[in-house]
Amino acid sequence: MSTGSLEAIERALGLGGDADDVLRAVVAELARRPGVDWAGISFLEDGELLLGPESGAADDSRRVRVPVTYQGAQVGELAVDGAADTSFLERVAALVSAHVLLGWDT
Repeated sequence: MSTGSLEAIERALGLGGDADDVLRAVVAELARRPGVDWAGISFLEDGELLLGPESGAADDSRRVRVPVTYQGAQVGELAVDGAADTSFLERVAALVSAHVLLGWDT
């Protein structure tokens, strides 16, 4: 994924608003990237990951997952089906971590 992808995600985060709206914009942006079929964010609740915002057509045989952590504790998971660089996804997970922390409760 490109620098343009990261900039588009940062723009979506910069718009502010409701945590769910921001996360929906982020997964939609990820799913628009060439080679990506689906993107989703799961919230960690009582030790279980529960799927939240998602975009695209899922193909879990191509799934790449990275944890979303906030202040050292896992609060969720970012997943992408398709061609996705893990280090890029880790950067996105760090950017959305506060929204994931808030989003599970909305």
